[in-house]
Amino acid sequence: MDPEGAWGARWQAASSAMAKRYMTVAAEKQSLVCLAADRNTMAGLMDLIAAVGPHVAALKTHVDLVDDWSPEAWGDFCKAAHEANLLIFEDRKFADIGGISRAQMAGQFDIRSWSDLVTAHLISGPDIVDGLQAGWSDVGREGGVLLLAQMSSRGNLLNPAYTDEVVAKGQVHPGVFGFIGNGSRPGELAALRANVGEEKLIWTPGVNLAVGDGAMGQRYGDPKEAVLAGSDCVIVGSGIHKADDPAKAAKAYAEASWAGLMERNR
Repeated sequence: MDPEGAWGARWQAASSAMAKRYMTVAAEKQSLVCLAADRNTMAGLMDLIAAVGPHVAALKTHVDLVDDWSPEAWGDFCKAAHEANLLIFEDRKFADIGGISRAQMAGQFDIRSWSDLVTAHLISGPDIVDGLQAGWSDVGREGGVLLLAQMSSRGNLLNPAYTDEVVAKGQVHPGVFGFIGNGSRPGELAALRANVGEEKLIWTPGVNLAVGDGAMGQRYGDPKEAVLAGSDCVIVGSGIHKADDPAKAAKAYAEASWAGLMERNR
């Protein structure tokens, strides 16, 4: 489907090239799903790409959780992700000052060389975004930063006043791709959408077709409801990678998220 037709005002307002890239992939696959690829072996990650690639638009990784990681194996993984037309989103949650964050984009895992998106807290101030963008520039690449404006875990400390500060600073920074919102609470998410406006995207964890409380303080909301409330991408983990048939599950989430976008744009 034509991305402009699918996204409407959001496509027109988006100023980030990476945002346009994501929206194009999502429209081609008719899926607003980012798979939280929470497997700790390279073989497990490769199996996920093969199974769900046609039904998801992005992969969310934690590179430091892979037990048998090596530069060569990770290079093969990234190549497979690109061949499957997937954005790679490293959920690093950077939180340090700009100079340290720039250095952390290099280091052993060289995140700057393969990630399209990363997450960051804004607790240290907006210089962190400059540092992350400098990391990509150091290797001649472009990327986008998703700032954590809300979280879906119980008892988190991201209160409304902090959220408002994150949005205010992130809205005006060209290096900010968008914000992480709370997919488990549509009311909070709708308020965030109204605050963010049309230009920046909102990606939301905390969604599952089986709504309710999960393990370790996680809460889940319905993916379609999250999109209707303002999410531009639903981040799904165990609902897909722990399913008996991950491909079938990924397709179900894709259909639910796409139905939400189509209904939202009526």
